Amino acid sequence: MAGQDEQLNERREPAEDEDYGLDPRTVEAILQAADAGDAAGIDALMEPLHPADIADLLEQIGAGERAKLLSHWSRGIDGDILSELDESIREEVIEALPHEVLSEAVRELDSDDVVDIVEDLEEPQQERILGALDDSERAAVKQSLTYPDRSAGRLMQREFVTAPEDWTVGAAIDFLRGEEELPDQFYHVILVDPRWHPVGYVTLGKLLSSRRAVRLKDITEDSFRTISVTEDEGEVAYAFNQYHLISAPVVDEHDRLVGVITIDDAMIVLDEEHEEDVLRLAGVAGESSISDGVVETCRRRTPWLAVNLLTAILASWVISLFSNSIQAIVALATLMPIVASQGGNAATQTLAVAVRGLATKDLTPSNAGRIVLRELMVGGLNGLIFALVMGATTVFWFGSPLLALVMAMAMIINLLAAALGGILIPLAIERLGFDPALASGAFVTTVTDVVGFFSFLGLATLILIGH
Repeated sequence: MAGQDEQLNERREPAEDEDYGLDPRTVEAILQAADAGDAAGIDALMEPLHPADIADLLEQIGAGERAKLLSHWSRGIDGDILSELDESIREEVIEALPHEVLSEAVRELDSDDVVDIVEDLEEPQQERILGALDDSERAAVKQSLTYPDRSAGRLMQREFVTAPEDWTVGAAIDFLRGEEELPDQFYHVILVDPRWHPVGYVTLGKLLSSRRAVRLKDITEDSFRTISVTEDEGEVAYAFNQYHLISAPVVDEHDRLVGVITIDDAMIVLDEEHEEDVLRLAGVAGESSISDGVVETCRRRTPWLAVNLLTAILASWVISLFSNSIQAIVALATLMPIVASQGGNAATQTLAVAVRGLATKDLTPSNAGRIVLRELMVGGLNGLIFALVMGATTVFWFGSPLLALVMAMAMIINLLAAALGGILIPLAIERLGFDPALASGAFVTTVTDVVGFFSFLGLATLILIGH
């Protein structure tokens, strides 16, 4: 126990370089306690951790270590931890929980968190969780699951606070003080008309700072806007970010209030959208976390590797057209990867800016022409800079001014092509109704490889072999 106490004291002393997240020493101590079956030690080490950090711990360790830890941890999983878990291991953890622990955990959650957990589970696990809820909560969750996947109806929570539009501040405060069941967290009191249509909302700060006789409709916020229950969650996140919303009422097809979305859920969606863009640009779309299995990860990556293989074959075919030139001037084989590589890197920079701009709606049809011209000018300027650099390098390396001229011209051409491809390809794919992050990378790589090899070897054949 003395050693355990030393580990606890060591962990609780803030280090100068301490950062947010899990301390590796804490993780190691927890795993050692789990190996030893030390339930008291596990409780002592886990108790100070935030639910998000506990979820990270469970995601980072192996399946065997996870099972051992859960079997000895007497406190067990609560609702906050369950909602923080990545969906890739959530079902495994739920399967390991005793029924009474699971029931207690899900009853602690808001309806939106329960929906988030249930929607990714197999039917037997769904029924197990739904069976742990009260009748009203179960009905609310089932209703949310009838809405389209990744819609506002799946994202919203059913717990909110309303008041008639003709109430005063005093009436609202008296109601809130007398109400026994209020949401754990809420930011607005939503004003509704007799038909249950939301007509405005009042912040809690404005409510508490106004006199009791003031009418609620006289202190509503200008930011008020409603969200359709079928609205795509990406559009919801954009609205929260664009208009600085804290919460927003969700309405059905008859404009009746059915739920509310809060900023924490909207920002999670925004973060997921950013993460998906990065993964899709890298050709690993759908890969949810580092805890995914080997077979599943391989299955998701293989299609895009196959696409890249086809583009590589196309680039190799272009090279084969100039095999005689390469045999005649061996230096071409040394230099041509530089042209293609530089073009590929430049295109990736432009592509990242374009995809992000499309996702945030900063790149629109009204400013696309100006952005294309800007990228073209940037590509041309970079082309001139690296044409001079590689021209001088080629003269110094191979002592051939004509080869340096070919290198410089090819560099300018390919960087211009990279700029155009990096901006025009995602614009075209988005116009066709597809996700530009998903397919742009392969096409842009093809453009820079083909143009780079063709321009360099074609110019070499014309200028060097012809000369």
